[in-house]
Amino acid sequence: MTRTPARSALLAAATALVVLLAGCGSGDSAEGSAAQPGSAAATTAAEAPVATGPFGAGCGALPPEGEGSLAGMADDLLATAVSNNPVLSNLMVTLHMATLVDSLNTTEDLTVLAPVNQAYEAVPAEMLDPLLADTPRLTELITHHVVPGRLGPDELAGTHTTLSGGQVTVEGSGESFMITADQTLVGATGATVVCGNVQTANATVYLIDQVLTPPAD
Repeated sequence: MTRTPARSALLAAATALVVLLAGCGSGDSAEGSAAQPGSAAATTAAEAPVATGPFGAGCGALPPEGEGSLAGMADDLLATAVSNNPVLSNLMVTLHMATLVDSLNTTEDLTVLAPVNQAYEAVPAEMLDPLLADTPRLTELITHHVVPGRLGPDELAGTHTTLSGGQVTVEGSGESFMITADQTLVGATGATVVCGNVQTANATVYLIDQVLTPPAD
């Protein structure tokens, strides 16, 4: 399969080079459906401990120290933190393509569902290339990964309005969260939070392993 220059630049990015427009829309979030008392789901939710810091096996892929580490990202603005993290280099490329870097760094209190590099690499060329070449569509897709306000792990599950104006529904509790396959760009596999509750100076970030897509009109 032949790669276009845009896709090659995206997938080959290994160094620093979700994501939103300044002027946020509504950040109201609806709570997910409550499990029936006594059900297995209710018991699991009740027993699942709420994470108080970063969590997830994917956090081990981040640098152990330096600007791209968990500690290093904490005092940087969002786009700066993303640019320093090698597992988010493809996301940073799309931020530049959509000219969202300045907005990302000047908007306060955000929650970002940030696709890791493998999430972009899983998107077929015939699906990804048109997006990379269409700035309005790319902007809509990226801002669909951003929710106004900082959501902690105890608030993440539920349906949230994103900066694109669409809604994303997150399921799970404790340290286990996912987004169903029908909400992803590829549509074959659900998105899992692989490293969550990562703090930057102006956002809380949840790294996910699939690229999301805004709902169809």
